[in-house]
Amino acid sequence: MKVNGKHYRTIWMEGHRVKMIHQNKLPFAFEIFESDDHLQTCHAIKTMIVRGAGAIGAAAGFAMAQACLEAQNQTDYQQYIRKAKAAVEATRPTAQNLFYAVKEVFEAGMQSAESAVIRAKELAAANAEEMRKIGETGNQLIQQRMNIATHCNAGWLAFVDYGSALAPVFEAKRSGKEVFVYADETRPRNQGARLTAWELHQENVPHAIIPDNANAWLMSQGKIDMMITGADRIAANGDVANKIGTLEKAIAAKEYGIPFYVAAPLSTFDFDCESGNDIIIENRSDEEVLWQEGPDKEGSFHRIRMANPGSNALNPAFDVTPAKYITGLITAHGVVSPTHADIRQLKEFL
Repeated sequence: MKVNGKHYRTIWMEGHRVKMIHQNKLPFAFEIFESDDHLQTCHAIKTMIVRGAGAIGAAAGFAMAQACLEAQNQTDYQQYIRKAKAAVEATRPTAQNLFYAVKEVFEAGMQSAESAVIRAKELAAANAEEMRKIGETGNQLIQQRMNIATHCNAGWLAFVDYGSALAPVFEAKRSGKEVFVYADETRPRNQGARLTAWELHQENVPHAIIPDNANAWLMSQGKIDMMITGADRIAANGDVANKIGTLEKAIAAKEYGIPFYVAAPLSTFDFDCESGNDIIIENRSDEEVLWQEGPDKEGSFHRIRMANPGSNALNPAFDVTPAKYITGLITAHGVVSPTHADIRQLKEFL
C-alpha cells in the first residue's frame, strides 16, 4: 500500500520489535505503533490497534515469535512459549487466521526462536502474496463501470498488504476499469467509514460512505451490481463469519439477484469447523455502541455518548452468513462455490 506516496505494509517485524499501522488513529492521523514484547502485541490485537483477519493473523504470528525470543532468557523455554501461546489465542476468538498463525509459529518455535521468527515472517509475506492473487482472481468478475458494495474493512489494513474484498477493486482500477464503491459505515466501530473510505481515497477510487441500513434500498433501486466482503472464519460447509451486519446484506442481495462474493485467504478456512453453528461469536464491550470519538473542527479529539444514559447495549462483533446466500468464494486459487466438496479441495494448497 502507498500512504502519501510511500509504501507500507500493515504490520512487520524488525529485530524483536513489531511495528504496525495504528488503525485506531485512522483516518485522522497516521501513526506507527511499536510493540516491544508479545504482551504488548496481544494488547494491540485485543484493543484493535491492529484489526482485520489477515493482519490479526500476522500480528499473532509475530507475537509468538516475540515470545520465543523472550523465552531464551527464561529458565523453562517451552513452558514460557506455551503460556504465551494461550495468551495470544485469548485475544480474539473468532478470526481463524490468528489460530493458524499461532500454531505454525509455535511449532517452529519448539525448534528454536530463530525458526519462529523466520516462520512468522514467511507467513506475513505469504499473506501479502496471496492477497495479490486474490485481487487478480476477483478482477475477472468485475466489469467496466460496475458499482460494488462492501462491508467492514477488508482492504490493505485488514491484511499484510493488498487486502481481500478490496484487492479486486484496486486491481480493477489499476487495469483501467471504472468502478465505484459503496462503503457501509460498519457500526459500531465504523471500519467502513474510517478505514475502507480512507484506503479508497488513497487509491483514488470513486466511492461514497453509506449508512449501514441503506444497502438494501440501493440494491432495490439497481444502484449496486455486486457485493464483496471479507471473512473472519469460513466453515467447511461454506458458512461465513464476518463483521456484524454482513448477514442482512447477503439476504438483501439474494432477494434482488445481486452476486454476493466473499474474498479470503486459505488461512481463513477452518476445515475442522463443520458449520457456522460451531463458530464462536465474540461479544465486545457495550461502550463501542454507546460512545463515539472523533476530532472537532480544530482537530481536538472528543469522546461523546451517542445513546440514552440509562440504557445498556449488546455488541456482537460478528454474524454468520449461511452458504446459501453466497455466490462464490474468491481465493488465490480461483472462485469456488461455498460447498463441502469445493472447500475440501482447497486443503491441498495449504
